[in-house]
Formats: sequence, structure tokens, C-alpha cells
Amino acid sequence: MSESRLDPVLLEVFWNRLVSIVEEQARALMRTSFTSVVREAGDLSAGLFDQRGRMVAQAVTGTPGHVNAMATSVHHFLREVPAETLEEGDVLITNHPWQTSGHLNDFTVLTPIFHGGSVVAYFGNCCHALDVGGRGLGADARQVYEEGLLVPVTRLFVRGEPNEELFRLVRANVRAPFEVVGDLYAQAGSNDVGGARLVEMIEEFDLGNIESLSDEVRTRSERAMREAIEGLPDGVYENEAYTDGFDEPIRLCVSIRVEGDEMVVDYEGSSPQSERGINVVLNYTAAYTTFGVKCAISPDVPNNNGSFKPIRVTAPEGSILNALHPAPVGARHIVGHFLPSVIHGALAKVVPDKVLAQGADSLWNTQITGERDRPFTYVFFSGGGMGARKEGDGLSATAFPSGIRGVPAEVIESISPIVMHRRELRPDSEGPGRRRGGFGQEMEIGVRSQAPWVLSAMYDRTRWPAQGIQGGSPGGAGAVRTADGRELHPKRQQPMQAGERAVLSLPGGGGYGEPSEREPDLVARDVGDGLVSVERAREVYGVVLKSGEEPGSCVPDPEATASLRAASRPEERS
Repeated sequence: MSESRLDPVLLEVFWNRLVSIVEEQARALMRTSFTSVVREAGDLSAGLFDQRGRMVAQAVTGTPGHVNAMATSVHHFLREVPAETLEEGDVLITNHPWQTSGHLNDFTVLTPIFHGGSVVAYFGNCCHALDVGGRGLGADARQVYEEGLLVPVTRLFVRGEPNEELFRLVRANVRAPFEVVGDLYAQAGSNDVGGARLVEMIEEFDLGNIESLSDEVRTRSERAMREAIEGLPDGVYENEAYTDGFDEPIRLCVSIRVEGDEMVVDYEGSSPQSERGINVVLNYTAAYTTFGVKCAISPDVPNNNGSFKPIRVTAPEGSILNALHPAPVGARHIVGHFLPSVIHGALAKVVPDKVLAQGADSLWNTQITGERDRPFTYVFFSGGGMGARKEGDGLSATAFPSGIRGVPAEVIESISPIVMHRRELRPDSEGPGRRRGGFGQEMEIGVRSQAPWVLSAMYDRTRWPAQGIQGGSPGGAGAVRTADGRELHPKRQQPMQAGERAVLSLPGGGGYGEPSEREPDLVARDVGDGLVSVERAREVYGVVLKSGEEPGSCVPDPEATASLRAASRPEERS
């Protein structure tokens, strides 16, 4: 394809075609997946890479921890299996935490796409396996060796035929071989879907390959990102935040240095790596760092190799954000998901209108293992409240920054012995503000079995709630306990008796702006919805309510509200 054909109109046609291709690739994986983790929750990512292994486009469906980590992982594949040794029908795989998305439960599958006898591109995807053996998904291992089976870069399929020795090894090491192996086939199949569509595009437009198109897309993305960074004043912007840690708090420090059109994000000063499986590898740290920066300053720039170039991410070796092998990393998301809010806290000093208050941040992962007729294991994900922003309230029960959806209770109960006895938003869990944080949710879960079961908890913000910004208040802290009130550890595997129920109370998001500046009608709406109590409306928001025209409804009392708010202002009290 000649440079003269890369006019803006044709480039737009090509770009939209690529996006539709990778989105079809992702949807194919979701439709054929054997697990609700992928099929319902969308814990996957899919992308297209050029001949040199540089990401050109990603599917909208997916998580930053997968796709941004996958974007920097293909060189590991090509180092271990050089392009000239690949043959049509070969498919590569690895779940190496330090080379891909940070823990063993994520398998990355890469397929070379041939046209005219040569490799013209690669399609890759990454998704969460239901089980990889070991202790099971959790935070309480002490070395990565305990956490399951590590598959180095190797061939999953050889010239179109399955690598039976590898499949035998996987089946022998996991608790759910049917689902795990089924998903590996689905991953390979989805890459084939993307490859077929790309070859159709290449032939339709007589492209030969996508190298010129890749260069143009990535160059434009890099230029746009550099322009966004140039829009920030040169300087160093710092922030720190805390997470619960395993037994002791974890300190996260960030220093963002802006120089012209480049940015260096350094995490020096953060806690050392942990003895438990909450450590983060640098690849995953970089993935959520670039995502956090992008959300704040360039949300519309395509996410690819070019948009990453102006940002360099560093963290001291042996720190919680650059853990060294063989550190346990099973629950790396518990810390890694905090990074966008740490980034936003630093950038709030220069772009306060474009950042979010802290949210629940860390996805709450729950794995339940037990026996009912036969052994079973099941994993599901849940989200708390998002932080508020200048122009809007935080979303409730939403898994930001991961983007993973909650699995419906009906699905969970139909494919596992788990019972969702109760699932509802948590009243008064929002962070009050002119724009309030999102509400957390509360779930009461049990197992249909006469046998004991094991709860593997991966939860955070039980001791360090989400903070508000610009005068906003913190969201409610999370908690995990049994239905009869016994407190449970938020990051351990713990035995549960037959018939016993666990109650998960997810945290709320922080608020933005002073609560006393929130429109009284919005406070009344939340009270009417049962999400904010009348007492909280009065004491925190300064809103006095009275009965409305409809039975059981309430509306603000303007005079009483104005009087209460005036009396609460410091200048009025002095």
C-alpha cells in the first residue's frame, strides 16, 4: 500500500474496519467461552499486532490490566519462538506473570496470521482461567510456585493440531479441566476469527500487509498523546495513598514528571514487596498507570503502541509495584487497581476538572471451593462504588478501573451450587459531596451443600476507605463477615461450615466538592430511592425534608434547608 493512499478518509475507513475486526474477535471469545468469568463478566482482552509485534488496535471489550500488559508482551513470544520458525496453524501461549498480565490465572494466546505464505500480523487475546491449580486463586500464597501451573511461551497448536502433551499437563493440574481447556480452544478460535477478517480486508483493498497502516495509526496516536501531555505545565506532581495490604497497610507513592511532550511516572517510596500474593509486576503496574493517565488527559486517543511511547513507568525493584520472582502475585489486582486513582490524585493539582475522586478501585474477587456430588470451584467478581467527578456522581456497583461486569445472580446460581440470598446497593455507603460517590453493594452468599466449603477472599478498602477530593467526603469502608456477625479476613482462604453464609459489604466511592453544595432535589431523590437516610440527608448534606404530594415521597424544605446550611457555615458560626 503506497503512502499516497493513506489519505484521511481512507485511513478512517481502515481504522473503523480494524476496530470492528478486533471487536468481533473479542465477541467470538465471549460467545464460545466455557466460563461466566469470560462469557458474562468480560474478563478478557483482544488485540491486533503488526509484523513487528506492536499493538495496532484493541477491542473495546476488555480490561486495561489485560490489554495494556498484552501490548508489551508480544516481544517475549517472538524472542522465544522467532517469526521465521512459525508455520501456518501455529498458536502460542503463556501465562508467565512477569511477561504478561501479572498472575498465573491469565492465559495469553497469540496466533500468527499468514497471507501469501508470510506472517502479516498477529492476533492475541488474554482471559482469566477458572483455575490453574496450586492453592487456588487468592492472596495468601508465599511464593508464585504455590499459586498454580506456569506455562512458559510454547505452542498450544502446531500446524493446526493441538499440542496434546501440553493439554494433558493442563488437565492434570487444574480443578476444572473441562472449563479451562474449553477456554483455551475458545481463545485460539477467536484469534482465527480475527485473522480471517483481517485477511479479507487485506485482499479487498490489495494491501499486501498492514505495516504502513500500522505506522500511520501508531504515529497519529503518539502525536495526540504528546499533544495532551504538552497541555500540562512542566513540573513534578506527587501523591500518596494507602491500601489495606494483607495484614499491614501498603503505601503507594507516585511522582509524575512532565517535561514537554513526555511524562515519567515513578513509584519510588512505595512499600516493599509483600510476603503474600498482593504483589504487582512492573508490566501490570505500567498497564494501569498508562490507563490512569489516559483517562485523565487523553480519553479519546486510540489505545495502542504509539499512545504508550511518551510515558515511561518506573518502580524500584523489589517494591510492591515491581515485585521480583518468585514473589506471590495471585491477587495482584488488589494493589494494581489502585494506581489510576493514585495518578488522578497527583494530576488533580493541574487538571482538577478531569479526574475522579477515589473509588472502591480494587475489584472484589471471590473464589468458592467445595463439594456437592463432586468437587467444584467457582470465581465471580464484584464492584463497589466509583469516585465522583466534577460533572457527575460516581457510578454504583461498578468495577472501575477494571471494566469487568458483575455476573447476574441467576447465572451464578444456574452453573454453580452458590446461592445469592441477597444482593442490593448499600444505603449511606456513598462519599458525600456536591457530586456524590457511587454506592457499594451488599451480598449474602451461601452454598447448596451439606459439606463445608472454602471462601477465598480478595477484598480491599476495609480499613482505608475511598477519599473524596475538592472538599468531598470519603466513601463507606467495606467489610466481610458471616451472617451471624463473625468477622472474616478480607484476603485469606477460610473454611466455612455447611449452611453458613458470608456477607460481602463492598465500599463506596469518594465524593467531589462540598456536600453542602449538593442540590437538595438530588439528595431527596436518593432518600426516596432508599439509598440515603433522612438523618444523613440532614446531618451530612444539610437538607431538611418534608412529605411530598405522593404517599411516602419526600421533597426538600427550602427554608429549613437554607437555614440549616447557613448555620453550618464557619463564617455563620463565628
